[in-house]
Amino acid sequence: MKRRAGLIASALALAALLLALPRSAPLFHYWFPELDRPLYLQDGFGELLLYHLAIVALSGGAAALLGIGAALWTSRPAGRDFRPPLETLLSIAQSFPPVAVLALTVPLIGFGAAPALIALALYSLLPITHAALSGLASVPEDALETARGMGMSPRQMLWRVELPLAAPVIVAGLRTAMVINIGTAALASTVGARTLGLPIIVGLSGFNTAYVIQGALPVALLAIVVDQVFQWLGEWLTPQRHA
Repeated sequence: MKRRAGLIASALALAALLLALPRSAPLFHYWFPELDRPLYLQDGFGELLLYHLAIVALSGGAAALLGIGAALWTSRPAGRDFRPPLETLLSIAQSFPPVAVLALTVPLIGFGAAPALIALALYSLLPITHAALSGLASVPEDALETARGMGMSPRQMLWRVELPLAAPVIVAGLRTAMVINIGTAALASTVGARTLGLPIIVGLSGFNTAYVIQGALPVALLAIVVDQVFQWLGEWLTPQRHA
């Protein structure tokens, strides 16, 4: 109940901020009297939030499909030998800063959201795949033996036993990846993608601290909301809750 109340409060705070920012010119004039234009007006903050969420959701969804799929494959007998090179490859991918990935992909596919999607998806693969591997490894052996004793096929065991028991750990990895992506997605505006990073980038290039604040506040609140959503989802999927 407390978790749900906190989530609702955070979501309401984000909504209130988005409604208040376009009307906050007097406040920022007072805080930054030296600025001629202290309020970012080039784009609507609600519109930027939707674009920001879309980039995070698409990149996170692609990373989840690839990461969980790779974890499932390497946890089966046919793919178990490929787990060490997979983890090495993911660690190498994680070591590349998103800015470096953006710089490499822009000359190949141009400016816009596409380079950001690739960079964020690569950056999300490691936490999601590791969480999926850990979750599948944490399934008790006696639960698997019981499923075999009931005559379940490997596919039935996967969908009815392994994935439900591993779900809380997998969701924890998704939670980590999504929260990181929300902050990192602000960098996507450096290559032409429309996100909540636009006021930040414009503010930094124009030495306008007010714009930076106006972009950073909704990014921070959005990260809090998404973090609480995945935390609530992980608790809801915990088997003890339904016992």
